[in-house]
Amino acid sequence: MNIEALECMLADGKDGALLRFGLGKGWLDAGNPVRAATHLGRCVVLDPQYSAAWKLLGKAWLASGQPQAAREAWQRGLSVAGSKGDQQARKEMQVFLRRLDRDSPALLAKAG
Repeated sequence: MNIEALECMLADGKDGALLRFGLGKGWLDAGNPVRAATHLGRCVVLDPQYSAAWKLLGKAWLASGQPQAAREAWQRGLSVAGSKGDQQARKEMQVFLRRLDRDSPALLAKAG
């Protein structure tokens, strides 16, 4: 399903975590990380236990030049994934956080 169709569903009042996740992924893939982060942020409000959404939210924040927000999303996602036994998402977010730690000086200089 394309982004426009998902946006129409949202405009028609059909809101939910899965719809917001789809919109977030779609906008991130389309190169609009700020819009992606808006939808993914709403997704995790609707379903705070959605570990894949936390993972993608961190990616959206990082792509939009917000490394600290990315870190916070991934840290929260790690907690969620750990409590749910979602080992794959947990491992991926651990890698993202290690990369962020490694690249932090350059990212913070770029963001600031």
